[in-house]
Amino acid sequence: MRTALTIAGSDSGGGAGIQADLKTFAAHGVYGTSALTAITAQNTLGVVAWEAVSTPLVVQQIEAVLGDIGADAIKIGMLANAAIVNAVARTLASRPSVPIVVDPVMIAKGGDRLLETAAVAALKAELLPLAHIVTPNIPEAEVLAEMSIRSLDEMLLAGDRIRQLGPRVVLVKGGHARGSESIDIASTESGSIEIRGPRLPGRHTHGTGCTLSAAIAANLANGMDDEAAIRAARKYLEGAIRHAPQLGGGHGPLNHGWRQPSG
Repeated sequence: MRTALTIAGSDSGGGAGIQADLKTFAAHGVYGTSALTAITAQNTLGVVAWEAVSTPLVVQQIEAVLGDIGADAIKIGMLANAAIVNAVARTLASRPSVPIVVDPVMIAKGGDRLLETAAVAALKAELLPLAHIVTPNIPEAEVLAEMSIRSLDEMLLAGDRIRQLGPRVVLVKGGHARGSESIDIASTESGSIEIRGPRLPGRHTHGTGCTLSAAIAANLANGMDDEAAIRAARKYLEGAIRHAPQLGGGHGPLNHGWRQPSG
């Protein structure tokens, strides 16, 4: 059985973070393991509080999993602070054959900051060079590329700039843009790829970034090439949004098991 490791924070509401990642891995037939970087108290209305896990314990979790179970792909989400970013990068640097998908989580859906400002430089310098695919949304891409993004051309330019930091593919997600279509643009070594789909209405979109990156990692673990992994993950995400369980009074969670028969 193929395996994938998520290195990320928790979501007590179950819609994002390691909870979303593990559900997504399972939906793709991949055995999921986890290394917890932070504990959050949150629900669909927002983040109430959060605390980072100690850096040595984060490293010990990663080493325990990789030293025994291993991983065919690794997904990285919330890292909280520069110390954790640096430690995760050092720990993974010795395993270059495992594809790493980095979702550069900085701000929660409700606006709560989930990455200390000082950690952004560490993310760019230490972790992105190890990444196979990076999946920033537009606000995250603006920070990483140090530019504003107002058009598709600027999304591509930002992706190209971020790719110069080392990752093979940068997928700039268009969920924060406007229009009837939601357009993601991937910057790759051989050119750009556009992934288009309908912009789905509704407020039940909590954890979309976590879910997409986890699905990409699962698809890579299952042997898909980069473009196929991204396109299949996008289709899975659209289904999870369409079948959202309508929970909570705020940004509700997705239905990660929508492809599985009920009952």
